[in-house]
Amino acid sequence: MEQLTGSLSENQQALDTLLGVGRNYDVISRDLYIGQWKGRLYVIDGYGDDGVIERITSFLLGRGAELGQGAKTMQEFIDRCVTFCEVDCENQLENILTGAFLGKTILLLEGFDHCAMIDAKKFPGRSVEEPSDGKVLRGSHDGFTETLVQNTALLRRRIRDPNLTLENHKVGGRSRTDVVVAYMENQVNRGDLEALRRKLEAIDVGSIAMSQESVAEAIVKPQWYNPFPKVRYTERPDTATACIMEGDIILLVDNSPSVMLLPTSLFDFMEEANDYYFPPLVGTYLRYLRIVVMLLALFITPVWYLLVKDPMRVPEYLTFIVPEEPGSVPLLLQLLLLDFVVDLLKLASLNTPDALSNSFSMLGALILGDFAVQARWLVPEVLVYMAFVAIANFAQPSFELGYALKLTRMVFLILVALFDIWGLAAGIVGFLLLLGSTKPILGRGYLYPLCPFDGKALGRLLVRQPINKKNT
Repeated sequence: MEQLTGSLSENQQALDTLLGVGRNYDVISRDLYIGQWKGRLYVIDGYGDDGVIERITSFLLGRGAELGQGAKTMQEFIDRCVTFCEVDCENQLENILTGAFLGKTILLLEGFDHCAMIDAKKFPGRSVEEPSDGKVLRGSHDGFTETLVQNTALLRRRIRDPNLTLENHKVGGRSRTDVVVAYMENQVNRGDLEALRRKLEAIDVGSIAMSQESVAEAIVKPQWYNPFPKVRYTERPDTATACIMEGDIILLVDNSPSVMLLPTSLFDFMEEANDYYFPPLVGTYLRYLRIVVMLLALFITPVWYLLVKDPMRVPEYLTFIVPEEPGSVPLLLQLLLLDFVVDLLKLASLNTPDALSNSFSMLGALILGDFAVQARWLVPEVLVYMAFVAIANFAQPSFELGYALKLTRMVFLILVALFDIWGLAAGIVGFLLLLGSTKPILGRGYLYPLCPFDGKALGRLLVRQPINKKNT
């Protein structure tokens, strides 16, 4: 039975079995009489808005019984008796099940081969608050949540333009997760939009368990050896709004507070919301500071290791960078070990209760700092450079890009240890080739606007442009 029939008993038996009435404690059903019809109501407890459902049911049992007299079809009954705005007429069991698990109230009536799907739901969710990893000194302090409808409302609040399009897709064979594609109808690149639609339709997975990450992995062409991110994420509605207004495409996934910004190139990671809440000169300075810090985080330890590996090549004015004592552990192992320890501290801090986080930070600093140097496991210079690298990683707004740079830096260190200066040169060439061969989900290329070259777009990335009528 794939469709409803005109028999209430058959329809009721089918839905009771599929929804697990009696087996699932949160599936609520009840019989009711609306005038000449016997009916059956289904709702998932915790999804339904009790107040709204009570008012709808009260009207159906009262005035609805009179107004519905003579209705020949369910659609006619809905038009006469259901006062709620968001209501659909459906007879496909698969769509009815999906709607029920999305929180819609299902109404069956005797003699009708369709049902009414009333969208009187209220999802559990947290309040709108600023995301912890995207804070700004000025500007709005709200953020996306796990509720999709609330997230789209945050976009609508900022873009009151009829060209804003929110296009819904169902992804996942079992989860049937809602994925919304948001774009400006009059500005979007139609080729990118069609390509994204094809990718979403081609997703063949049972469940989108990890929300936006599951969607990203399903639509990204696999390059297991490439750590560089092909998607940029944000939890800030103002950042998502700015990207939409510039012609980009935003992907929102239900149950996730992060939205995907497409298309994405490497240079897009150089921008941050703070750049646009300060004057253009200050925003440009912050952007260049971010670029310089990123390059230092990538090259400072490999170049330092290359120099101190053979102290004879260090110029006299740089002799202060050479460790006075080599330490008990080889320098390469010290550098790699500290990289692992920093990641270990990050993972440990995630599981540390807030009340103990300060104590944990002091304990980690004492053990890994002073004690490690006194035990001659580490030389002070290694500790200083790796501390700078750790701080520089936090200045990088993209968590994924930070780890890509970390893995690249570790490869550089190993190549320097094996092949000296030629190893570093080979690593840089390989790094550039890797970036050039990275295939983004959408767009002209991962190194756009540098390759292919677009001077105007590159200028907008390198210099924070003042807001005017052309670029608002």
